[in-house]
Amino acid sequence: MASLEVSGVTVSYGGNRVLDGVDLTAGPGRITGLIGPNGAGKSTLFDVVSGLRRPAAGRVSLDGRDVTRLGPARRARHGLARTFQRLELFGRLSVRDNLLVAAELGPDRRHAARAVTALLDRLGLEHLADSPAGALSTGAARLVEVGRALAVRPRLLLLDEPAAGQDGPETERFAALLRSVAADGTAVVLVEHDTGLVMDVCDEVHVLDLGKVIAAGTPAQVSRDAAVLAAYLGDA
Repeated sequence: MASLEVSGVTVSYGGNRVLDGVDLTAGPGRITGLIGPNGAGKSTLFDVVSGLRRPAAGRVSLDGRDVTRLGPARRARHGLARTFQRLELFGRLSVRDNLLVAAELGPDRRHAARAVTALLDRLGLEHLADSPAGALSTGAARLVEVGRALAVRPRLLLLDEPAAGQDGPETERFAALLRSVAADGTAVVLVEHDTGLVMDVCDEVHVLDLGKVIAAGTPAQVSRDAAVLAAYLGDA
């Protein structure tokens, strides 16, 4: 059973159709990429999946259950967590406390502090544990936001441009983190403009353009697709 199934989702702003009959699935233990030009509708689709926006048509299912009419809090209780393009950290709190806030909402609240210590090690952020989140580099702050999502132990993780601001070595470490998260059985959906990262870590890639899925398949298949090359990846 797919952790996430999006069927025929349509969203309009005014008279403009931002998503037009979009289908997408994401399975446990797999990383699913979602790429496309700016304005293609990627973040809007995440808003629909996470319950922040109600579609005009279509359905969203989590673990086989229709959640289209459920709000974000109830979807979170079904195991969904996400990050946003815009950083949403508590800037005056330490890195440790940012993670602790989330861990105390998770399924094992009694051992939240222990879980945060393990998560800091997993993220490679032990040396920044007591630093205020507002003083971090963009790359490190993105990692904290991913860590906060992981702290609630989700079954479905939506990541919206999590590698933005990371340098080469940071991106390599982040790729390893994504693989380990998927290996734990989590379904990961990744929106990312770093196509090298997407093609490296994803099991399947969906390409959005003008609100429609124009291609879906393995990274190798998508990277050779004529419509994708014309709309997004270019001749290279």
